Amino acid sequence: MSLPIACVTGSGSGIGAAIARTLGSRGYHVVVSDIDLNAAIKVAAEIESAEARQLDVTDPASCQALVDYISNEHHALDVWVSNAGISKMQRFLDISPVDLKRTFEVNTYGAFYCGQVAAKAMIDLGSKGRIINTASMASKQGRVPFLADYVASKFAVMGLTQAMAFELAPYGIRVNAVCPGFVTTPMQDRELAWEASLRGTDPDSVKKSWINDTPLGRLESPEDVAKVVAFLASDDADFITGESISINGGAYMD
Repeated sequence: MSLPIACVTGSGSGIGAAIARTLGSRGYHVVVSDIDLNAAIKVAAEIESAEARQLDVTDPASCQALVDYISNEHHALDVWVSNAGISKMQRFLDISPVDLKRTFEVNTYGAFYCGQVAAKAMIDLGSKGRIINTASMASKQGRVPFLADYVASKFAVMGLTQAMAFELAPYGIRVNAVCPGFVTTPMQDRELAWEASLRGTDPDSVKKSWINDTPLGRLESPEDVAKVVAFLASDDADFITGESISINGGAYMD
């Protein structure tokens, strides 16, 4: 019996890599996709059944080509995780049109392009698939310093998740999002340095403030997110769609 197929975007590091490893440990053949192919290859090598493919989520043709490859090679697509994302901390008044455009291209358009082609493939394959988008704690509140463009892009991902869930429900496709908080990833390391510079302090002080803002008293691990993605991909979540699940240790409660 062939393994179910899952594709995770932006899975060369951080949250995406943890999602890929977790799904792999739970019996999926994982397509590890990232714009950095070498990073994807390293992650795929850690998973029992996996392969690495290059993907630029801002390019609709690249998204289509990957989905076509999966459909033709595996004749299945059970789970798609749109996880690729970027951030750049700066004051609202300093965000350039170029930075704004790039943030939306990766975070929002990427989720749209990938979700659209993945859903079409699932319908063609007769799969009651699952699509999971990585949103953010910042998709539920504007009270996030120095990330106005990121906040806007992730609010859009949450709205997109609901719209996709509504339209794809008749095909048996469930669409949900996860909303991480302060996650220990390379992206977080960059954000610590940026926020420290903008506040005129040091990264350790910023990190301490993030922990203090989290009732469970620690920073989040990528695996904390990955386990919830695995749940949403499983049959245990069969009657959940259109939701954006907060995973932040209580840093934001809704």
